[in-house]
Amino acid sequence: MEYLVLAGTLFLFVVLIMVKGYLDSIQAGKRFVQRLYEHYGEDVLREYKAGEIEEHISMYYRKHQEPWQIDEITWHDLDLDEVYKRMNYAHSSAGDEYLYYRLRTPMQTKEEIQRFERHVEHFQTNEKERVALQVQFHKLGRMRKYSLYEYLDYLELLGERNNLKYYLSVGMVFVSIGLMFESVPVGLCVLLGVLCFNMIRYYKEQKEIEPYITSFRYIAKLIESAEKIGKQPVNEIAEERDELLANVKSMEQFKRNSFIVFSGSGAGPSSGDILGMFFDYVRMIFYLDLIKFNQMLRVVRSHPAEIDRMFTLIGEIETAVVTGEYRANLQGAYCIPEFVEENRGNACLCLRNMYHPLLKDPVKNDIEVKKGVLLTGSNASGKSTFLRAVAINAILAQTLHTCMADSYRGVMFRICSSMSLQDDIESGDSYYMVEVKSIRRILENVKEAAKEGKHVLCFVDEVLRGTNTVERIAASTQILKALSGDHVICFAATHDGELTRLLKAHYDNYHFEEEIAEDDIFFPYRIKSGPAMSRNAIALLKMLGYDTDLVKDAESLAERFLQSGTWE
Repeated sequence: MEYLVLAGTLFLFVVLIMVKGYLDSIQAGKRFVQRLYEHYGEDVLREYKAGEIEEHISMYYRKHQEPWQIDEITWHDLDLDEVYKRMNYAHSSAGDEYLYYRLRTPMQTKEEIQRFERHVEHFQTNEKERVALQVQFHKLGRMRKYSLYEYLDYLELLGERNNLKYYLSVGMVFVSIGLMFESVPVGLCVLLGVLCFNMIRYYKEQKEIEPYITSFRYIAKLIESAEKIGKQPVNEIAEERDELLANVKSMEQFKRNSFIVFSGSGAGPSSGDILGMFFDYVRMIFYLDLIKFNQMLRVVRSHPAEIDRMFTLIGEIETAVVTGEYRANLQGAYCIPEFVEENRGNACLCLRNMYHPLLKDPVKNDIEVKKGVLLTGSNASGKSTFLRAVAINAILAQTLHTCMADSYRGVMFRICSSMSLQDDIESGDSYYMVEVKSIRRILENVKEAAKEGKHVLCFVDEVLRGTNTVERIAASTQILKALSGDHVICFAATHDGELTRLLKAHYDNYHFEEEIAEDDIFFPYRIKSGPAMSRNAIALLKMLGYDTDLVKDAESLAERFLQSGTWE
């Protein structure tokens, strides 16, 4: 009787723990939903591990390469990793990776952009539907270390696998049991031998497949999320829902009895759970999880397109939700871009009160051009930041259909830059060689776009700064002429005032300037028409405490050059 009471008490204790865990999970879910409502659009607090974006989050993009995506040079020139972090409100790996892909893949048709905008606006205004989907994204969650696509690549390392050897081993268990009816000692010895062999083989092969079970778990969660999202009553994404459910149906065999693989500890008696230990031994003796794993592996290998499509569709939907939340964070300081086509096919671009998305207190500027822009001005006056602001907004216009400006109006562009270059130590290229190659790729892009009747928007900071003055000005003039025309708008920053005269017919001149008062310097960061006329570099030396004689000699030398045109 005492044992029954003790057993009943233990059973009740276990039940109470299970009930408490269930209730806690319900409360945690309610708190998460409450946060989604109450903290919508607040700053992103997520921290990223070193290399996480470049090595893992970028995997979907790398698996879906397309023409005219934002290339590596442009991506790093504009520090778009930081822009990505600033706006990533995703809750799943699908959302993380597709948002990255979207930022690197500007949309090229109005139809594509209009469809995306309908989704974004819908989730901005339909709070309950947005939250219901975010809950599903959260349940899908993220991979622990790697991208799903990395795991799928690793599956190839397993080679061909079949279950015949497992069936034979299981058959031997029943044969040895049958022998016991003829001779118990013989049958028992054979059975023990078979069981030992099966367990040793099980441990060896279970260890081999264990790393791949992580990817299978995520695929199972992906299927489950796709099914639940497909059943959400959200008419705006009716096409996506139908396609998700169709792909789920094709993966039925993967789902069926998948708990056999996912529920086992694979550790035999190491678990303190008696029932779990029993099922672990059953799995070891009869290879249940190994057999099911191989069946699931065959399904995955025969349905890569369906897995990719589910990941893509969920990523697309979450990116629309993320874009709406990013807009909420901007608190109205953004606009929906307008895309136009000029009668003669000429490129054009107009931004009003445009600013850089990473600056806390940005100075806003206007720009309206139908040909190239040549920017002059002293260092730190704002030229490079302005170029990056225009470039980032042009990319955001065609990716998230959201601009940091009061208005954006322009044609559809293919966008590239050559700005933040460095020596390439691995290849042995000097800065000049890196720069020449970088600009050559822009020239090739312009030629290709012209043949297709497309428009290019490009940005060059300090053309050919890696060579001497005479050759720099001569070569820069011809390069920038080649980057002008009906189908291209080039924004170029330079310190070479000569270029403003040589390229007057091809580029509009603008400048930034500083203001110096007594012993202080102030940068208003306001763009102005015309070339820079002030020469304050030597004055800055004086302000910063350089030797007086050094400053005077520098001023005299500069003045003589301006008068005579030669250096003495």
